[in-house]
Amino acid sequence: MLINLLEKVGGKVIYCLEINGQVVLLFIETLFHLRRRPNFGHIVYQMAHLGVDSLPIVLLTLLFTGMVFTVQSAHEFIKYGAQSSVGGVIAVSMGRELAPVLTGVVAAGRIGAAITAEIGSMKVTEQIDALRVMATNPVAYLVVPRFIACVCMLPILVIFGDIIGLVGGYLVATLYAGISSFTFMHSIKVFAVINDVTGGLVKSMFFGAIVAIIGCYKGLTANEGAEGVGRATTGSVVTSMILVFVSNYFLSLILYR
Repeated sequence: MLINLLEKVGGKVIYCLEINGQVVLLFIETLFHLRRRPNFGHIVYQMAHLGVDSLPIVLLTLLFTGMVFTVQSAHEFIKYGAQSSVGGVIAVSMGRELAPVLTGVVAAGRIGAAITAEIGSMKVTEQIDALRVMATNPVAYLVVPRFIACVCMLPILVIFGDIIGLVGGYLVATLYAGISSFTFMHSIKVFAVINDVTGGLVKSMFFGAIVAIIGCYKGLTANEGAEGVGRATTGSVVTSMILVFVSNYFLSLILYR
C-alpha cells in the first residue's frame, strides 16, 4: 500500500517537473527567436486583438474595484479622523497591487484563453504541422508575436486601470463619503510616489509573459479533438492565474522592500 502511494506521488512529481521543464524550454526558445526581426504587422495585430479588445473589461473591473475599495475604507478612515489619507491609500493600493494583479487575472481569463484556443485549434487541425512542412518555426511564427504583444500591452492596460480606479474612488469619496476634492487629490500627492506606479508596470510585464507562455504552451500541447482544446484552455486559465498570484508575492518582495 505504501509503495503504491509513493509511486503515485513520485509519478505526479516527475510529471510536474517535466511540464515545468517544457515551459522553461519554450520560454528560452522564445527569447532566442526574439533576436531575429519579428513580423511587425503580426505583432500589431496581436496587440489589437489581445490588448485593445481587453480594454473595456479591464476598465469595468478596475472602476468598480476602486469604488468598492473606497466604500469599504472611507468611513473607517473618517471614523478615526484620517480622511486626509483616503486618496493616497487608494492610489498606492491601485498602483502597487489592485491594478496590476486584477489586470493579470483578466488577461489570464481572456487573453490566455484566446491564445490557447487559437493555437490549440491550429494544433488539432494540423496547421502547425503544415508550418513545419513549409520550414516555418511555430515558436517564431506563433509564440513570439503573442509574447511581445502581451508584455507590451499589459502595462498599458494597467495605466488605464490605475486612472479609472482612481476616478471611481474619487467619485465615491466625494459624492458618497463627503470628502472634499482637494483633500482627496492632496493625499495622493502626499502619499503616492512614482515607484508605486512603475512597480505595478514591472509586475504587469511579468504577468504578460506568464500569460503568453502558458497560453501558447497549452495550445501547442493540446490533445486531439474539441475536448482536448477545451481542457487545454481551462488549464491555461487556471495555471496562469495561480502563477500570477505566486509571482506577485515574490515581485512585491523585490520591488517594495
